[in-house]
Amino acid sequence: MLFPTSLVGSYPQPEWLIDRARLSKQVPRARADDLWLVAPDKLEAAQDEATIVAIREQERAGLDIITDGEQRRESYSNRFATALAGIDADRPGTTLNRSGKPTSVPRVVGPIRRLRPVEVRDLKVLRANTGRTVKATLPGPFTLSKQAQDDFYGDAEALALDYAAAVNAEILDLFAAGADIVQLDEPWMQQHPDDARRYGLKALDRALAGVSGTAAVHLCFGYAAVVHDKPSGYSFLPELESCKAQQISIEAAQPRLDLKVLQALPSKTIILGVIDLADMTVETPLLVAERIRRALVYVPAERLVVAPDCGMKYLPRTIAFAKMQAMAAGAALVRRELDGR
Repeated sequence: MLFPTSLVGSYPQPEWLIDRARLSKQVPRARADDLWLVAPDKLEAAQDEATIVAIREQERAGLDIITDGEQRRESYSNRFATALAGIDADRPGTTLNRSGKPTSVPRVVGPIRRLRPVEVRDLKVLRANTGRTVKATLPGPFTLSKQAQDDFYGDAEALALDYAAAVNAEILDLFAAGADIVQLDEPWMQQHPDDARRYGLKALDRALAGVSGTAAVHLCFGYAAVVHDKPSGYSFLPELESCKAQQISIEAAQPRLDLKVLQALPSKTIILGVIDLADMTVETPLLVAERIRRALVYVPAERLVVAPDCGMKYLPRTIAFAKMQAMAAGAALVRRELDGR
């Protein structure tokens, strides 16, 4: 199929599951268990229920590639980050976030190691509840290393490479459990391009070592709810042409990205952001179709996947669903145009 549609990863969690008002003011890096509104002994079942609802809404909207909506996560990264050995989860550290403000993060006090599968059960619930292609998402090793206070390694590259080994073990288990696609979220490569060039690509390829399934990497400028003024170009993107991932997910709608940069990724499938998550107005299918056509100047149709700019986590649920519908309808418009050539 041309222009398969997919979420980047997250979908809004229900009001009864998590304190969305408090969540809207933060992107948790350390544990934030107090955000959940369900008792601990009932939380897993409640998260299962929310996951199934998120799956059904993606299917009803017409998406082709389904995620679990990251319903079990307080943020895209902290669930995996705080499940690893080498982290003092009870006494977090502090780093500057992407806006330059201090934020609580995992504190590294020993060697980073994966103790057990973290998201495999999540993937199994997803796989059991849809017959469509499924995608699992994980934080990437470079971003994990930037979202931590290092009190042990004293060597940024060594820290990132140990994160990469932990991520690699998780990826291999996710594919073994039935994932069709595994996506690594690496937004901090855009924030720290010099370090990304120096050791981030090495860490990324270590995370993908021995992986035979379809791997994607997502780069963005940050959640629209948090980052309002975005640049019109990436500081780090063409460099991913040499990485082991087959798919690169980019934010293009809100920043009005100059899509000429896609010419620098000739071997990659592009997951194209066509939904602006800062705009509460729902795109029309015609606008979505036009955004897809702009990319076709630089990328053949066979190498395009259609998606929102970033995770939909912070959108009102009704708007997120309507934007998914518009995205699927817009992709179908361009698909029919090309089928009629």
